[in-house]
Amino acid sequence: MDIKKRIAELQDEMTEWRRDIHTHPETAFEEVRTSKMVAGKLEEFGVEVHTGLAGTGVVGVLKGKHDGDGTIGLRADMDALFITEQTNLPYSSKTDGKMHACGHDGHTTMLLGAAKYLAETRDFSGTAYFVFQPAEENEGGGEKMVQDGLFEKFPMDGIYGMHNWPGMPLGRVGAKVGPMMAATDTFDITITGRGGHAAMPHDGVDAIMVASEAVGALQTIASRNINPVDTIVVSITQFHAGDTYHVIPEEVFMCGTIRTFDAEVRDSVEPAMRRIVNGICAAHGASAEFAFSRNYPPTVNHEAETEKAARVAASIVGEDQIDRDVKPSMGAEDFAYMLNETPGSYIWIGAGEDRAKLHSPHYDFNDELLPIGATYWAELVEQLLPASDG
Repeated sequence: MDIKKRIAELQDEMTEWRRDIHTHPETAFEEVRTSKMVAGKLEEFGVEVHTGLAGTGVVGVLKGKHDGDGTIGLRADMDALFITEQTNLPYSSKTDGKMHACGHDGHTTMLLGAAKYLAETRDFSGTAYFVFQPAEENEGGGEKMVQDGLFEKFPMDGIYGMHNWPGMPLGRVGAKVGPMMAATDTFDITITGRGGHAAMPHDGVDAIMVASEAVGALQTIASRNINPVDTIVVSITQFHAGDTYHVIPEEVFMCGTIRTFDAEVRDSVEPAMRRIVNGICAAHGASAEFAFSRNYPPTVNHEAETEKAARVAASIVGEDQIDRDVKPSMGAEDFAYMLNETPGSYIWIGAGEDRAKLHSPHYDFNDELLPIGATYWAELVEQLLPASDG
């Protein structure tokens, strides 16, 4: 593995940064301490700092020492999750109910490490932008940064993101042209029957029975309504009804998530759900109310930029460690909003096969990945904005 010598020397320092961020997790749009730390480090390195995009977002601007008009954006996410940490590590979360369970502390640190190295060397042409984004987890900080003028204020020829990937061997890279991660939509359904005595069900309309039938029937969207070669997930994640033993409740509330890659498939889900649930309700004398919310679009990688990302990664970890057609994930990622505006690519870098999975209360970022990711960021700048262009 070809790690830059200077970045390897920064590993202990980066580990300290990462663990400090981990100890003080901040959730969506509340990354005040993290944002202040990032801005302070960038200023210390000699990077021009801009704050305020999406509230707590930070953008660092660094010009190479060689003439050139090329530009590149590197993006890391900063926010934590509403999860109670169970790692018992010395640097575990000090904030009740919040932890870095997805590795954004590591992503932020790797980009800071690359920024420090590049600020010291500046051996590239053009301009590098370091984009530190808030609120990736469910709240759409990426979309907010775009709306706040990210690409108008900082025009980029391409933007690149990455995510650590537990379960994949350390340093192995997953890349893919096209959909890399899914679109995510959510739904709320309230089914209303007629409540009554549990010993006399014939006098009412059992909303629990109706809703239970609907839960099973909704799975026919994937198995019988969508072309088998397409991909979709419909998951019911909450089901609430009643509060005592002897009463059939009037209402059942359930909600969940839908994951898709294809726009046509995505558009077909809501009408299919309405048809199925309303039909079941009509058969039993119940009624339903729906609320649908479209959230993150699919994360779709651009072909030329993905090839560049894979080529740069291969120069670090070796061509045999690059999977150029990795299976996409049904997880979602708001980097999608940036890719919808500017060409770019999003890759996964293996965090180790025996690591706790993302969003687990036992998760901890693998610090051995820090110099690999920082080298990747730095090499993207030096290889895609080479000094010879000046």
